[in-house]
Amino acid sequence: MLRRAAAALLCTITAASLLTSCGVKDGSGEAGSSSKAGGESTASHDVNIDRFADRTRPTIDLDNSTVKNFTTPQKGDTIVVMTIKGYGDVKIRFFPEYAEKGVENFVELAKKGYYDGLTFHRIISDFMIQGGDPLGTGTGGESIWGEKFDGGTDPNVIHAAGAVAYANSGSTATNGSQFYIVTGTVTTKEDFDLYEQYGYTFTDDQKDVYSTVGGTPHLDGSYTVFGQVYEGLDIIYTLQDVATDQMDKPTEDVVIESMKVGEYDGEELKWFISDYK
Repeated sequence: MLRRAAAALLCTITAASLLTSCGVKDGSGEAGSSSKAGGESTASHDVNIDRFADRTRPTIDLDNSTVKNFTTPQKGDTIVVMTIKGYGDVKIRFFPEYAEKGVENFVELAKKGYYDGLTFHRIISDFMIQGGDPLGTGTGGESIWGEKFDGGTDPNVIHAAGAVAYANSGSTATNGSQFYIVTGTVTTKEDFDLYEQYGYTFTDDQKDVYSTVGGTPHLDGSYTVFGQVYEGLDIIYTLQDVATDQMDKPTEDVVIESMKVGEYDGEELKWFISDYK
């Protein structure tokens, strides 16, 4: 973990891929090259719960925390149901109070059917899955305004596991249609000590979330977080282990079959991996 955190701090922005990354060795090979075969897509994929045994619920009161990722949505709030071909539905809630333009862009693109049929073109285990590019190369896509936009950042919504954010090419002013969903890893005290040596600061609530749920703390402040997966996180964890090539592209397409905009109706929330046991 400590080596991964150190390497993450040394990553640089790559315009072609639109997201901070680098090949990080953690003892099991390159992070951008999964050692597990993806296999055939089926209607159900078992999650290796044991692998995520270190991911637990935060100890803080989630609805009253300064971290708003896991606050309970209100009945009638806008949601998106993203159906991933062969895997199932992933449900996303949004934070217009912290990322108004980012939410507007994503929801309106989804309403237009922009994301239907696109792929997750870049997947890195223990980091994130990235999609939303009509070219499927990491170099395409546009916003509803036809140009890049600045979605900003807000410390209340962080890169916890399941967070949804925009990929960019160097700043939040270069947001378009590409987005990623965080998987990340659990952050240890040693990791936080190292981050702080490099000038990062975290509140107690943020530390509690990252040390339990996991995530990618080093991305905070550089990318617009605008949503959070509240059901289907088990699917996201499964997807991060599909086989990929040297460019982190899945060897078999992972397709967004559809995105449907709807309203939260008060159904059960499944924020954490423990909810799927």
